[in-house]
Amino acid sequence: MKAIVLHSVVPVRAEAAEESEQLTQLLFGEPCEIVDECARWKKVRSDLDGQEGWVDWKMISPMSDEEYAAYSQEWQASQAKVLFPMAYAMSENNGQTIPLSAGTRLPKYADGRFEVLGVTFRIQPDMVADKPLEMNAENVMKVTRFMLNIPYLWGGKNAMGIDCSGFTQTVHALFGHNLLRNAREQITQGTVVERLSEAKAGDLVFFDHYDGRVSHVGLLLDAERVMHSSGRVKVEMIDDEGIISQEPSAAEDTHAIKMADGRYHTHHLVGIRRY
Repeated sequence: MKAIVLHSVVPVRAEAAEESEQLTQLLFGEPCEIVDECARWKKVRSDLDGQEGWVDWKMISPMSDEEYAAYSQEWQASQAKVLFPMAYAMSENNGQTIPLSAGTRLPKYADGRFEVLGVTFRIQPDMVADKPLEMNAENVMKVTRFMLNIPYLWGGKNAMGIDCSGFTQTVHALFGHNLLRNAREQITQGTVVERLSEAKAGDLVFFDHYDGRVSHVGLLLDAERVMHSSGRVKVEMIDDEGIISQEPSAAEDTHAIKMADGRYHTHHLVGIRRY
């Protein structure tokens, strides 16, 4: 059975329970496959990145095979995406508005209008990237500067809360790159950049806690600055060892290593990828 998300954001959980860990989120218009069910819960597989988890059945809408086949093709082909952390779309059917998060795909988009299952929505054209952006320093800053200070949320990928890999997945979607969901998956994609000195804006940097297990990812603004979600989306310095933090909270981080100048390395650099 197939389904579609018609809410702004839908939490996907590890187990069929409200108190269960949030693994990721599905965004408006995103199709998925129902692979299991338990009472009022459905286990779904995302068409975007293959992530599986449980959602409340009230938060998804079933689709027939025919509806899914037609819509999924439109959705996969769509290049238009919401550009800023939050935008509003208005249904031409009933005049109601719905908030849309950055990276939300807009099928059949043209001139400020898009269509989902026969319903036409209007959205401000300047809130939309109607084709993939070119990966360069100017565009990376254009996309990310409005995401500063979004709070960290495990499994989140929207303007009210986002985790490290949700942040990088969302940003890269605007450049036409379909990244997998988690840091340990994203490091398997793209091409290797051997040295930080060779890195460019938009490259992803991956980190561990000196244990060999990738646990964090950030987005380079240049070879000296990284934007990442840790507590909140922020910009910090980076060197060949890892992220350099001047925040007082770094001293309380059990994984942090104090530097000679009093700053801390909070994440150990283990890889760089370009997409």
